Amino acid sequence: MKNTQIIKKLLSSMDNDQKSLTKKEEDRLLVIEKNKIFLKKVINKIGWPTIDKIGEEASKAAWLIAQHSDHDIIFQKKCLKLMKESIKNTNPVLIAYLEDRILVKESGKQKYGTQFYLEKGKWRPYPIRFIKTLDKRRESLGMSTFNEYLKIMNKKHK
Repeated sequence: MKNTQIIKKLLSSMDNDQKSLTKKEEDRLLVIEKNKIFLKKVINKIGWPTIDKIGEEASKAAWLIAQHSDHDIIFQKKCLKLMKESIKNTNPVLIAYLEDRILVKESGKQKYGTQFYLEKGKWRPYPIRFIKTLDKRRESLGMSTFNEYLKIMNKKHK
């Protein structure tokens, strides 16, 4: 499989993932599993699909597949490790999202304030470690302040 084929398939997988958000849970899980199997093949062939290997959009698609593979935390952890190892060619903001996703599942507390749940029509963040230094951590990755992000979340997802 050539990188052009990988790029096309990753972008298609991302599109399928986003379309599955409105589907029944079991249908969504099938899409997620199929995407995960494909990403595993990609990783076995080229390592983590970094920006320099496949471009920014396809690399983001790979991250999205990992991010949504909640049923397989071992796979998510492997992807996070690979992303961190290739930090120079991986968007650090995406690393933060995946790291938070894993942390919320494991300890209930996130590091960057990227993970939310819906409560009474409002998006609420899962608990955040060391809240006083949250915006410094976010800023170090080029992220907006947490309060700005919270406003965006609640506008975007009404």
